Amino acid sequence: MKFRASQDRYSQIKYRRVGKSGLLLPEVSLGLWHNFGSDHSFANQRAVLRRAFDLGITHFDLANNYGPPHGQAEINFGEHLRKDFTAYRDEMIISTKAGYDMWDGPYGEWGSRKYLLASLDQSLDRMGLEYVDIFYSHRFDPETPLEETMGALASAVRSGKALYVGISNYDPQQTIRAKQILDSMGIPLLIHQPKYSILEKTPEWGLLETIEDLGIGSIVFSPLAQGLLTDRYLDGKVPKSSRASKGKFLPSAQITEQYLTAARALNAVATSRNQSLAQMAISWVLRQPAVTSALIGASSVKQLEQNYAAIFANPFTMEELRLIDDATKNGLG
Repeated sequence: MKFRASQDRYSQIKYRRVGKSGLLLPEVSLGLWHNFGSDHSFANQRAVLRRAFDLGITHFDLANNYGPPHGQAEINFGEHLRKDFTAYRDEMIISTKAGYDMWDGPYGEWGSRKYLLASLDQSLDRMGLEYVDIFYSHRFDPETPLEETMGALASAVRSGKALYVGISNYDPQQTIRAKQILDSMGIPLLIHQPKYSILEKTPEWGLLETIEDLGIGSIVFSPLAQGLLTDRYLDGKVPKSSRASKGKFLPSAQITEQYLTAARALNAVATSRNQSLAQMAISWVLRQPAVTSALIGASSVKQLEQNYAAIFANPFTMEELRLIDDATKNGLG
């Protein structure tokens, strides 16, 4: 059946301005890191994408090596675009990234001009697009001059293959320098994508302040800490279908007594707020003025809807924030 988007989709969600740019992003965006490779149902992917768009989620985040195998998430997403979203392309923000391992040999990762621009061409081909809205340098390359990496991003914009550019996994000083270089080329640095959660507070040690000072936006990934900030492990067991059971992105060894004590304390705070632990974790990252959007994954429509509901939560009280800090003060945060 032909997809027709909900008429009231733009009344379903709030949008935030990306730094000092003209672009708005939904408070939650859909990340395709997991759940969109060959190991997941194409029909389920389609249902999740349709529901996300109906909820007003306009931003879909990919990278060249999302799968499995590498590139498969972009291939699948391109097929979904052709089947359902061709008429809505101008209402969507589609991003992709390059920086981690993608293909064999010395030109298949990091930050060289050759790799970044070749990867962007491949991503566009896989998705069947003429351009992406945002193209990221996925990680800082200590061996390549930053001028070369940022020059490649500038070329992506000038060629019309990307409307905006961003960086991911850069520290505060690297971020400042990246913006200086792009400014000198007349290309704005739109956005930063850092890892940030209740259990990963490194961005609070200077990065979020830097982002605000520079007038750029941020979209945070792994706000649920790969599932540690959900109720999946609160009983101390590792469900067979969970990421911890597979061990690739969340080793089961992380399900320690120290973690369980912290997670149960956090869950108690969430319950007092009439939220699930996952919903509270998303609300927590969104409390930061420097955060434009939170990237959420979804293995089902139900999970998508549950996590999306985090945007409607009441603001945190000072006492709630104190309890969250206390729960993670022993090295977990």
